[in-house]
Amino acid sequence: MIKRLFDFIFSLIGLIIVSPFLILIAILIKLDSQGPVFYRGTRMGKNGQPFNIFKFRTMVSGAEKLGGPSTASDDRRLTQIGNFLKKYQIDEMPQLINVLKGEMSLVGPRPDVPSEVESLEPETRKIVLSIKPGMTSLAALANPHEGEVLRGSKDPHKAYCEKIKPEKIRLNLEYVRQRSFWLDIKIIIKTFFTAVFK
Repeated sequence: MIKRLFDFIFSLIGLIIVSPFLILIAILIKLDSQGPVFYRGTRMGKNGQPFNIFKFRTMVSGAEKLGGPSTASDDRRLTQIGNFLKKYQIDEMPQLINVLKGEMSLVGPRPDVPSEVESLEPETRKIVLSIKPGMTSLAALANPHEGEVLRGSKDPHKAYCEKIKPEKIRLNLEYVRQRSFWLDIKIIIKTFFTAVFK
């Protein structure tokens, strides 16, 4: 209950503070390319319940039909403003709405698409889905710029599965087993400094 109260209060305050910035980004996205402001992809939440995630659209319309689920920093589907938003992870900010709605938490394993969740070992999937997904996590801190790791890959999703996914799974399991309110605070603080200084 403390975690949910913390999530609700800080997501509400966060949305109020950054709302002018979010409006400016929305205008820039509309000026940059045709399509909606938000991307509303399906993600798997707690206990395997699907939900639609809020993200600023960073790719051309219909991008899911033009390539796989993993995005390299040199992905040709990225729009000009989308490349900037992705680089500084600003595209993730609208997920404060998902936190406010109770679909996500500020801290937890990053939400995955259904196909990625299904690819997990049954016991791993059960553990990872036992809590709400989060906007930031131990895995996100360990690899804050996945797109750069995938840059130049002929098959970005294959590269993701080989270079990023194994460690991501290990850290997600570690978080679930060791989670606490104070660990969440540490992750949030580290995420802020990573976003600002890296």
